[in-house]
Amino acid sequence: MNTNEAPHMTLADFGWTQFYKTAETDPAFDGTIPVRVMAVHRDALDVAGPEFSGRIHQSLQHSDEEGRPTIGDWIAINPQTKRIAALYPRKSLFKRRNAGKTNRLQLIAANVDTVFIVTSANMDFNVARLERYLALAHEAGVLPVVIITKADLVDDLTPFLDAARSIRHDLLIEAIDSRNPDDMVRLAPWLAKGQTVALMGSSGVGKSTIINCLLESAVQDTQGIREDDSRGRHTTSGRSLHRMQTGGWLIDTPGMREIQVVDVAGGIETVFDDIAALAGQCRFSNCQHTSEPGCAVQAAIKAGTLEPDRLERFQKLQREERHNTEMLYEAHA
Repeated sequence: MNTNEAPHMTLADFGWTQFYKTAETDPAFDGTIPVRVMAVHRDALDVAGPEFSGRIHQSLQHSDEEGRPTIGDWIAINPQTKRIAALYPRKSLFKRRNAGKTNRLQLIAANVDTVFIVTSANMDFNVARLERYLALAHEAGVLPVVIITKADLVDDLTPFLDAARSIRHDLLIEAIDSRNPDDMVRLAPWLAKGQTVALMGSSGVGKSTIINCLLESAVQDTQGIREDDSRGRHTTSGRSLHRMQTGGWLIDTPGMREIQVVDVAGGIETVFDDIAALAGQCRFSNCQHTSEPGCAVQAAIKAGTLEPDRLERFQKLQREERHNTEMLYEAHA
């Protein structure tokens, strides 16, 4: 954002609510000023607030990754030294296991109100990937909205809409042409003053085009679709927080094809609440839903009310989540 605008803005303009104010009874916040993290660098943070905007040293030492600031966080800084005094409690936190073989936690974004899960009406559309993002959103306590881009490039959107609704019947879905301002108006309910929206989705689904439209500027570079596989080219390499014309805030996240879920068991059960409910009706509490007698899950599959592929994805995601969480805790220990 333009830091010259910061002195003319209030804390509420930056997304501050009474939720954060309650933390200031802690002596660690005495004599400090609150600022919000706009961007995270290797050893520095870009921050902004009514009383100060600029780059500060990442001086908060914490052995636990979750104790370090990430994009969207509120932190308290000393007004003279500009050093971090404390990290405010978070309303929400997105995290994942770091991509690759390292057993480390990666923080994605904090204090998000709504997450736009962006996919596209072409070969990129993938139900299993949507379920992963939804598990992250529900675990974080953030409202998810699925945005299907490139809607103008297909004759029939029904298969994409039906596939998304098969995950959860109450899922909020918007199918748009992200270059069409009339379509983008439909996103307005989640873009109000002080509200923070995060964009998540794999590379090339149109996140950069959405950002440019919402910000009414070419903040992010965009690239076209490769004709051979209908996939876009990756254009964004870092996370950043942008102020929209509506007064809301937009967090962009890099395209993530490898989403290693961790510590989201509750989120997975929410996404697959139909299977979780059936599992509670099984004869045995430790039923594996394979060939056990009295298995309500298998009975639903035989009755045609539950797709076998959905059960398979549920169990696969559960196994991955348990493995990653155990590996992460062992590494910490």
